[in-house]
Amino acid sequence: MTDPVQQRSLRYGEFLGAVRVKQRRVSYKDVHADAGRRPRVRRLRLLDVHRLLTPYVSVRFFEQLRAVVPLALFLAMFQIAALRADVREGELITFGMLAVMLGLMLFMDGVKYGLMPFSENIGFTLPNRATPAVVLGFAFLLGGIATFAEPAIGALRAAGSGVDPLRAPWLHLLLSRYPDRLVLAVGIGVGLAVVVGMLRFFFAWRMKTLVIATLLPCLALTAYAGFDPRLAPIIGLAWDCGAITTGPVTVPLVLALGIGVAAAAGQEDNPLAGFGIVTLASLFPAFAVILVGIGLVGEVPDPAALPPIVGAGGTAGWWDETPFAELIAALRAIGPLILLLWLAQRFLLGEAVKQRNLIAYGVVVAILGMALFNLGLTVGLIPLGNQAGATVPAAFSTSAGADPLYPYPIGIGLTLIFAATLGYGATVAEPALNAMGVTVENLTDGAFPKKLLIQAVAVGVALGIAVGVAKIVFQWSIVPMLLAGYTVALAATLWSSEEYVALAWDSAGVTTGPVTVPLVLALGLGLGQAVGAAEGFGILAMASLGPIVSVLLVGFWIRRSAALAAREQG
Repeated sequence: MTDPVQQRSLRYGEFLGAVRVKQRRVSYKDVHADAGRRPRVRRLRLLDVHRLLTPYVSVRFFEQLRAVVPLALFLAMFQIAALRADVREGELITFGMLAVMLGLMLFMDGVKYGLMPFSENIGFTLPNRATPAVVLGFAFLLGGIATFAEPAIGALRAAGSGVDPLRAPWLHLLLSRYPDRLVLAVGIGVGLAVVVGMLRFFFAWRMKTLVIATLLPCLALTAYAGFDPRLAPIIGLAWDCGAITTGPVTVPLVLALGIGVAAAAGQEDNPLAGFGIVTLASLFPAFAVILVGIGLVGEVPDPAALPPIVGAGGTAGWWDETPFAELIAALRAIGPLILLLWLAQRFLLGEAVKQRNLIAYGVVVAILGMALFNLGLTVGLIPLGNQAGATVPAAFSTSAGADPLYPYPIGIGLTLIFAATLGYGATVAEPALNAMGVTVENLTDGAFPKKLLIQAVAVGVALGIAVGVAKIVFQWSIVPMLLAGYTVALAATLWSSEEYVALAWDSAGVTTGPVTVPLVLALGLGLGQAVGAAEGFGILAMASLGPIVSVLLVGFWIRRSAALAAREQG
C-alpha cells in the first residue's frame, strides 16, 4: 500500500502525461489559427480593484490617521472640557484634517516612488563616478532644493499675521514682505549642512567634534543678536526654522546620498554612518536666518517708512488669483527637485531613467498630495492651532475680557500640562521616531531598546514644548534659555560616547514632522497674540533641544548600568 506522498506523486505524473497527450493532439493548423487571434484582455472589476488597493491604501492612511486624529481630538477636547469653549468652524476644520491625512498619504507614496529611486541610485553611484567637488556641489543643491519641497515649509509663509508689527517690526517685515528671502536662507543653510555632512564622511571627522564646531558659532551669533533689540525677536524664528527643515523629503533624500558617500569613503561597515546629517540640517538654518536678519536691519533702517504691501503675505501674483493656487504652489516646490534629480541621473551618471511610468506616477501623486496637504493646512491645522492658542489664556488670564476659569497657579499649571501632553502625544505617534527606534535597537543589539528611545525622546519633547509655552506666556527672552539649554547639551556631549552623540542630536530632527510643526507653530502664534506677546516663536526650538538632553542622559544611564553589570560579573 502506497503512502500519501507516493499517491500524490503518481497523480501528478498522470496529470503531466495527460497534458503531454493533449499537447500532441493540437494540430499545426490549430496552432496557427490561434496565433492569428488577439489575446483575450481581462478587465478588472470594481471588486478586483477594491481587493487590490484597499489593503495597500488602508495601511498608509492609518499611519496618517494615527498621527493626526489623536492630536486634533486632544486639542478639541481640551478646548471644550477644560477651557469651556466651542471649536469654531468645526466642519471646515474636519475637512481640513481629512485633506491633511489624504495629502500626506499621497505625498509620502509619491516620494517613495517618484523621488527615492532617483536619490538612492545617485547616492550609491555618483560618488564612484564623479569627483568630490561634483559630489559636494550636487549635495548642496539637493539639500537646498529639497527644503522647498518640505510640506511644513508652507507654514512659514502664513506666520506673518501672528507677529506684532509695532513691537517686532523687522520680524514682521521678514515674514510679510520677504518670506522668499527667509525660505532661501533656510535652503542655503540646509545645503551647507549637507556639504559639511559629506565632508565628514570624506575626512572621517568625529560627530562630537563637528557638533561642537557648528554649535558654538551658532550660539555666539545668537548671543550677539540678543543684545540688539531689533534682532532679538528674530532669534526664536531662526531656531524654529531648524526644526522645520528636517522633514519627510529632506531627511531620506539626504541620507541616501550620505550612505552612498560613506560607502565610497570606506565607512560602509559603520552602522552609524547615516547619523549626523540631520543634526547639521537643524543648526545651519538658524545661523543663516540670523544672518538674513542682520542684513535686513542694515538694509531697512525703519520698516514703518516702507509703503504698504499688497495682501498679507507679500506682493500678489496671478497664481494667487487662480482656484488651482495650491496645485501651482506644489508644482513650484517639487518641480525643481525633480528636475535636479533627473539632470543628475541623465548627465552626471549618463543613465536613462528606468521604470518611467512608476516614477511619473510618483511625481504626479507627490504634487497632488502636497497640494491637498497645503489646502488642509490652510483650513484645518492652522485654524485649529490658532484657536487652541487663543483660548488657552482663558484658564489663567483676564485678557479675554472675562474672569479666568481657574486661580492663576492652577491655570498656569493646567496650561503647561496641556503643552507637555500635546508634545508627548505628538512624539509617540511620530512614524519616523518609531522607525528610528527599530534601527537603533538593531544597531545596539538591544542595549538601547526601541521603547526606551521613544520614551526618552517623547519626555524631552514634552518638557521642551512646556518650556516654550512658558516663554510665550511669561514673555521671557529666548536667548538665555537657548544658551543655558545648549550649554547643558554640550557638557553632556563631551562626556558621551560618539554613537550616543550622533543618536541624541539626530533625535531632535525626527520629532518635528509635517503635522507637528504647523500645529505647534500656529499654537504658539495664537497664544502669543492672546497674551499680548510680540511674537510666538520658540516652542519648536525648545522642542528640539529637549530630546538632545534627555537621550544623552539615558545614554549615560545605559553605559553606567552596563559598567556595573560588568563589574558584578567580573
